[in-house]
This record gives sequence, C-alpha cells and structure tokens, in this order.
Amino acid sequence: MNSINFYRFGNFLYRKRLYQLSKFVSGFIFLIFNSYIPSSATIGRGSRFAYGGIGVVIHSKAVIGDRVIIGQGVTIGRQLDPAGVPIIGNDVYISAGARLLGDIAVGNNVIVGANAVVVKDVPDNSIVAGVPAKIIRKIDQPIYDLLKNIY
Repeated sequence: MNSINFYRFGNFLYRKRLYQLSKFVSGFIFLIFNSYIPSSATIGRGSRFAYGGIGVVIHSKAVIGDRVIIGQGVTIGRQLDPAGVPIIGNDVYISAGARLLGDIAVGNNVIVGANAVVVKDVPDNSIVAGVPAKIIRKIDQPIYDLLKNIY
C-alpha cells in the first residue's frame, strides 16, 4: 500500500471538481500515512513514495516531475515568503528527511541527499547534500544507474 495510489485517486477527483471528495482522500492519506499530500499538488507519472510515503509533507501548489522518488519524512513546501513553492524536474531521487523549501527549481537527473535542506536552485545532473545543500558532485549518467535496486 502506497500513498501515491490514494493521491492519484484524489487528484482525479480534484480534476473532476469534486473538491470535498478529494479532501476526504487527502484526510485518509493523513490518517493512514501521517502525511500531507494534497490532491491539488501536481505529481508526474512514474513518481512514487518510499516506504509508502510516511511523514511526507507536500505544498498544495508544488509541481513534481515524472519518475521522482520521494523518501520518508520529506518536506516540499514554501519558506516564509508565500509566493513560491518548489518545482522539481524529472528523474529525481529525494532521500529521507530532505527539505526543499521556497521558490526553487530542482533540475532533471538529480539526487538530493538525506536530511539536506535545499533553498537554492539545483542544476541538472547534480548530487546535492548538506545544510544548506550544496552541489557535491556532477554526474554524467542517469541517476538510476547509480542507485541500485530502486526499481
């Protein structure tokens, strides 16, 4: 059982303008997984949550690309400025406990290290880690070649 399946159903209801039912699905996700994954967020195809999505918090206006893996305890949201929320590209792996905050863009083919706090844009083909997150390595191959046993 993974919260992404419930999110997809809630997002379907949200797109059909059945807002109360989509809020009910979001509440169910919160109750079962202790996660806030609103139906209004945009999460691309092939994306999934590690360990079912336990403890994940996603802003309602966040945009997450295709084939993104989000670890447990991850927060994707805004900073004090209410204007911007993160936009995450395709083929991104967000490790457990990471925080992606504010009006930032995370490029394609990126790995975000465990417990990293990302508050600045991340370019394509990078590995970032630390508090605040910094580029620790550039990569020239797909991240799924580096991450064994992900799929």
